Amino acid sequence: MLVVDDQPLVRAGIRAVLDRAEDLQVVGEAGDGRAALARLRAVPVDVVLMDLRMPGVDGLAATRGITADPALESVAVVALTTFDDDELVFGALRAGAAGFLLKDAEPDELRRAVRSAAAGEAVLDPAVTRSVLAAALSAAPPEAADDGALGPLTDREREVLAVVGEGLSNDEIAARLHMSPATARTHVGRLLSKLAARDRAQLVAIAWRSGVVPPGGPGR
Repeated sequence: MLVVDDQPLVRAGIRAVLDRAEDLQVVGEAGDGRAALARLRAVPVDVVLMDLRMPGVDGLAATRGITADPALESVAVVALTTFDDDELVFGALRAGAAGFLLKDAEPDELRRAVRSAAAGEAVLDPAVTRSVLAAALSAAPPEAADDGALGPLTDREREVLAVVGEGLSNDEIAARLHMSPATARTHVGRLLSKLAARDRAQLVAIAWRSGVVPPGGPGR
């Protein structure tokens, strides 16, 4: 993976945490978005941990550059953020980031987030998802849940979309909706296809915009 942050001490701390896991390997670091893009085009990487606030080419612009490049379509970007970065985080999700992680996350959370992103799962803390998306989408009224792009979905797929909107993993979806993890993966795959979403993070945004997430957000 690639660690991108303008603060060398932050990069060193993240790298130290990840290097303790035998199944994770940091192959490089970058101090801004421009350097990150150059590094990605030189060395194969599965996951990028991307700081959003950096001088020069920031994390949002770099995320757009990654997701717009067909040669980097397999790269998952996890935005590193704080609670006061709501607008930037939503911008990163819209740009195609696989999710976001708080900078004060515990070491085990960081390692789980990287593994989830590498496996194609969204990295979205439910509480932060509610805060970020509720704030970002409050200016625009939600579309009717049975309107537009959601028309082709079955009732079960709408149920799955609603819990995807809470940031749940496939295993958590399976437990919530009383299905096997394999069935949950199948439903999520169909949602990605039917809604033309790049990844699970975009499914989260669609769930909130369409109104299928319960009023008040996840857990209500």
